[in-house]
Amino acid sequence: MKKTTALITGGAGFLGSHLCEYFINKGHHVICVDNLLTGSRANLAHLDKKKLEFIKHDITKPLKIAGKIDYVLHFASPASPVDYSQHPIKTAKVGSLGTHNALGISKLKRARFIFASTSEIYGDPAVHPQVEEYWGNVNSIGPRSMYDEAKRFSEALTMAYQRFHKIDTRIVRIFNTYGERMQINDGRVVPNFIYQALKGRDITVYGNGNQTRSFCYVSDLVEGIYRLLMSDYTLPVNIGNPVENTILDFAKVIIKMTGTKSRIIYKPIPVDDPKQRCPDITKAKTLLHWEPKLALAEGITRTIEYFKTKIK
Repeated sequence: MKKTTALITGGAGFLGSHLCEYFINKGHHVICVDNLLTGSRANLAHLDKKKLEFIKHDITKPLKIAGKIDYVLHFASPASPVDYSQHPIKTAKVGSLGTHNALGISKLKRARFIFASTSEIYGDPAVHPQVEEYWGNVNSIGPRSMYDEAKRFSEALTMAYQRFHKIDTRIVRIFNTYGERMQINDGRVVPNFIYQALKGRDITVYGNGNQTRSFCYVSDLVEGIYRLLMSDYTLPVNIGNPVENTILDFAKVIIKMTGTKSRIIYKPIPVDDPKQRCPDITKAKTLLHWEPKLALAEGITRTIEYFKTKIK
């Protein structure tokens, strides 16, 4: 196998660091670009420094890279409601200027490009489960819009580069993912519930808890992303777990698995919080021969053990 180089923006984050690890294990040289707004060098500490080059840089600003690059993976962005609410302008910029700069590198190097889109582009969906052909039900001026609309714009820009500049592009629409290296204060349901349970605090469920989510363990997700990148398919593909869980049922699972005495309490549901979220993964199964393998119980057990090492 010839030596190839992958540039991964946001590579010090939760998902980005797992991608760096996966690509190194596959024999690629990796250039990680991250401004450490929400990422951490600690997520990369275990990786072979001879195979990983780290560049601290804000991808919303132009970046020159010497040498050959074979793949550009644009995964830079705050990804949780807590993070993109605290950094709304930076979130919008990384999903516009950042995408433009990452695509520019891909164009210059003639590198294959993949953009990390999200299930949030479907908004509060009127179609269930969500198929890639669904255009979504998104509030363009709501409290989540800086993230949702940046991702939608990035998809449009990616397709424009594909059609106009003939860049070899891919788009992965990522559904709820969890696992080691998530931030404790991430704000998403998995770290929220585990943190509250391990600390013996009340577990906060918004609304009546009947809204649904699907949870994909990070190793399964990364495998799906890699298969899409190496495929010939150039339109968006959902990668996620099609097994739905209500938020209330998931809270009960966390209580049981942690052995906590925490109670479940209810608070008003946030604005634009989707009622249902579940991918149709027919394309992933058919085109990539991919589907998640790890059972929720095993993935949550691993994640709980990781959080135990981080919570004091």
